[in-house]
Amino acid sequence: MSPTSETADGGRRLVIVESPAKAKTIKGYLGPGYVVEASVGHIRDLPSSAAEVPAKYKGQPWARLGVNVDEGFQPLYVVNSDKKDQVRKLKELLAESDELYLATDEDREGEAIAWHLQEVLKPKVPVRRMVFHEITKDAIRAAVNSPRELNQRLVDAQETRRILDRLYGFEVSPVLWKKVMPRLSAGRVQSVATRLVVERERERMAFRSAEYWDLTGTFVRGTDPETFTARLAAVDGRRVAQGRDFGADGRLRNPEQVAHLTEESATALAAALRDTRFAVRSVESKPYRRSPYAPFRTTTLQQEASRKLGMGAKATMQVAQRLYENGFITYMRTDSTTLSGTAVAAARAQVTQLYGAEYLPDKPRTYAGKVKNAQEAHEAIRPSGDHFRTPAETGLTGEQFRLYELIWKRTVASQMKDATGQSVTVKVAGTSADGRDCEFSASGKVITFHGFLKAYVEGADDPNAELDDRERRLPQVAEGDALDAREMSVDGHATKPPARYTEATLVKELEEREIGRPSTYASIIGTILDRRYVFKKGTALVPSFLSFAVVNLLEQHFGRLVDYGFTAKMEDDLDRIATGDAEAVPWLRRFYFGEDSGGARSAEAADAGNGDGDHLGGLKELVTDLGAIDAREVSSFPVGEGIVLRVGRYGPYVEGPPEQEGEPGKRADVPDDLPPDELTVELAKELLAKPSGDFELGTDPQTGRPIVARDGRYGPYVTEVLPEDTPKTGKNAVKPRTASLLKSMSLDTVTLDDALKLLSLPRVVGVDPESGDEITAQNGRYGPYLRKGTDSRSLEREEQIFTITLDEALAVYAQPKKRGRAAAKPPLKELGTDPVTQQPVVVKDGRFGPYVTDGETNATLRRDDDPETITPERGFELLAEKRAKGPAKKTAKKAAKKAPAKKTAAKKSTAKKTAAKKTATKTAAKKTTAKKTTAKKTAAKKTAAGTATAERE
Repeated sequence: MSPTSETADGGRRLVIVESPAKAKTIKGYLGPGYVVEASVGHIRDLPSSAAEVPAKYKGQPWARLGVNVDEGFQPLYVVNSDKKDQVRKLKELLAESDELYLATDEDREGEAIAWHLQEVLKPKVPVRRMVFHEITKDAIRAAVNSPRELNQRLVDAQETRRILDRLYGFEVSPVLWKKVMPRLSAGRVQSVATRLVVERERERMAFRSAEYWDLTGTFVRGTDPETFTARLAAVDGRRVAQGRDFGADGRLRNPEQVAHLTEESATALAAALRDTRFAVRSVESKPYRRSPYAPFRTTTLQQEASRKLGMGAKATMQVAQRLYENGFITYMRTDSTTLSGTAVAAARAQVTQLYGAEYLPDKPRTYAGKVKNAQEAHEAIRPSGDHFRTPAETGLTGEQFRLYELIWKRTVASQMKDATGQSVTVKVAGTSADGRDCEFSASGKVITFHGFLKAYVEGADDPNAELDDRERRLPQVAEGDALDAREMSVDGHATKPPARYTEATLVKELEEREIGRPSTYASIIGTILDRRYVFKKGTALVPSFLSFAVVNLLEQHFGRLVDYGFTAKMEDDLDRIATGDAEAVPWLRRFYFGEDSGGARSAEAADAGNGDGDHLGGLKELVTDLGAIDAREVSSFPVGEGIVLRVGRYGPYVEGPPEQEGEPGKRADVPDDLPPDELTVELAKELLAKPSGDFELGTDPQTGRPIVARDGRYGPYVTEVLPEDTPKTGKNAVKPRTASLLKSMSLDTVTLDDALKLLSLPRVVGVDPESGDEITAQNGRYGPYLRKGTDSRSLEREEQIFTITLDEALAVYAQPKKRGRAAAKPPLKELGTDPVTQQPVVVKDGRFGPYVTDGETNATLRRDDDPETITPERGFELLAEKRAKGPAKKTAKKAAKKAPAKKTAAKKSTAKKTAAKKTATKTAAKKTTAKKTTAKKTAAKKTAAGTATAERE
């Protein structure tokens, strides 16, 4: 039945999608007989904490995992605490409906959401699975008219991945808590991604730079006005060494095959060529042809958005999600580069319309997918509909406009003709004064027909790389032509360490190694950033010292789990399970227990960490025997000259060699944002040489307690030393008075009087005669200020905290309150023009710290960003991420008083057996448990926050 007003006569249909935005768009395409509601993502999952485990299962040994590993790895599902109200609403809507349409995304995750909805809602009306890959009127109507059944294979595939990730995360993460630091997490893909970043940093640390020189000649033919440059390529038939000829150790790979020029030898050669007559030795011309790039899939979109728009993977997917939900593009999580027939027709029509028939190939172009085990369904990411809207026709703005434009250009260009032209290589030769044959080389490229390059040119990860549309023209010369050298310059170069990964290059590396699923890469990168395993320096991903400790432990004791080949093999196995070529339970049993298909315990299970035996085996045994793991050893890294970098529970620090046998050496904190390859022996010595420990300043004459100054992780401060018998915990605990030093103070110069002044704060200035409120002067996180009741006013100088009088304070309060500072401060740094808004971007110092702004959007600098060294690309990226999040949601004001929480009797619903293969364990998970008080719910949520991400990919 067509979704028009006539459907109202056929009953009421409930359509459930994942997001409210998607629901709003689809609702506009369906008639009055349809009710469209969102599930708001997954409604059911494995318990995220012990508090969510139903009381019936709390005593079970497997309850912590949420997976019954002893009974066929049956998952224990519970309705998410924050989704119970939404589930109740969906049940009420379903009770008034005659049909249920499950319209979640057409991939594993979407299929799983649909299955969970069916399991929880228990519909007594017909259920249809409605699928589409674009949200247009025609696509939605076609989906309504052609529903299908739930794909149980997709559901099982997603469930197997979920169980695997839970076992990995919930078993390995506690090892990190015990041996490295609390609240860390491990994951099947996140740990491997972290290892990639750490290994790249290790390569940089081991790298030794090499110096090499060459010559560049500027040549001209006779009286021709046009000159061209050529680089020295060979001397006496031996190729001149370039950067690629050196290894990471700074040595030539094949010294006998290349000529290595030093500054001295290059300068001497240039002098010997001063009077040389040169001639064209050869001219080689070849046709140039470049074919269009394939339409976007998830990973290539993330890479290009990073290169061209400065958007991170997470921001790209957020913007793409909004474009999809609002009907502008097709589904954005896809491994396919295929275009449908209607999309090809739409692209070819726009090629003719916008560029002319001469740019249209005779036949439509097709692109074969190159991604192994590509995820089911979907076509490439493209503009939606059978007629593509140009960017100007969409009405979009900001990030959404820019990303749509990128997708539209790439799609149209994919159906255009090749770019063609000529590439030319000219060899110039001459003999030096000392008789050496020197050959220079110049290459040129002329594009005679731009083809698809008229519409789109792909970016490059290397900022020095030449883009495809770049032309290099050389003058017309022929073999044997005499040339004069106008100039002969000597150029010095140094090899560079391998570049750190960016989000774009890490995504590319993961995909090329076939690790994980492309649709999860954005969340994986987000996780390793959030967990402080990696931080950003500009656009580069820099591993923290913490990640070195974590990867070191995993490599030494769980080597199989972070092995690149093993992780890719797991992905193959999971895809075989999805296609029905392998069974999930035997596979999971081998992975967890190290059992073979016959159920016998594998003898090599304990060796699974170091690469022996079968590629699956023994996770349970690995995490049980932790005696071999030396926590101090896995977190220690030699710097040199007896200095060691250690990762402690409160962060990294360096430790010098002990002055006496058996005693610890001197220690000094290492900044969290210091790139590991910058920790040299010299810097370590400098850190150790800084004053450390307690600086005894004297005794407080009023309390008799010692006053000391210390250098803490967050800066220097003064504090009092409490007696040893002072209670430090419990309701009678006493905290020592502590105060940060003013900016004008230092550990070397602070005195007892200074410390006592600081510890006496806040200082009472006086009482406001009108309101009767006390006015105090204080030193806060954002500088000195006055406080009267809830009214705070900034002071200009720190010294005013101790000198301002009541009259002066009243004068400050007599002035109208200003937002921010009294006078606008000049920008700390100018970054250039934002590629999205075309507005100038600057770094400013705000009340809550430094931030970047383009005049419309403000984005606070992260802890790792230095206002003085931040790059334009990093500034643009922060603004892009802030725009992608959209405007901040307004939160309702809390009531002044809350009613006391009341305990209600536990409500249980009778467990019902499902007709599917799921066991009683799965069904029992649907029981609702006793309602908790508000306070307990909050505590459970906090616990879940620290645990929930532990098992994610």
